[in-house]
Amino acid sequence: MNSEILTLTEFAAKLKNLREAGLRVVFTNGCFDILHVGHVRYLTAARSKGDILVVGLNSDQSVRQIKGEKRPVVPENQRAEVLAGLRCVDYVILFDEADPLKLIQSICPDVLVKGADWTEESIIGASFVKAGGGRVERIAVVPETSTTLIIKKIIETCNN
Repeated sequence: MNSEILTLTEFAAKLKNLREAGLRVVFTNGCFDILHVGHVRYLTAARSKGDILVVGLNSDQSVRQIKGEKRPVVPENQRAEVLAGLRCVDYVILFDEADPLKLIQSICPDVLVKGADWTEESIIGASFVKAGGGRVERIAVVPETSTTLIIKKIIETCNN
């Protein structure tokens, strides 16, 4: 299957068929500003938790709300295309809100995945997914890999 970048409405039309086929839908979300090995390992592990991986991608507007006016570095259409190019990602859905709760409630994933740096209690949508019979999975993060660290290293390199 080739990955697709869809609106929530477009994905909702496909979701019915995925459910009828008995496929387990895994959902995760993030900014994925400068894709790095930590992201790839995380998304690959997330995909292993079910049959279909849906990635909620923070829009540029949403990233600015969370990370500040200087982010994202990479525009949303490019970030979406890079994610969709990964073998482990089936669908990418952009969202404008600061958090993915509305998206999670619309999709009702079987599995909600976040990094292990989040406690289960702090994972947005965890109680909703569990109340619907789904589960929450936390994936170990790769130490010392983050977009923020990459940006910092680039700035330090340029200043030397």
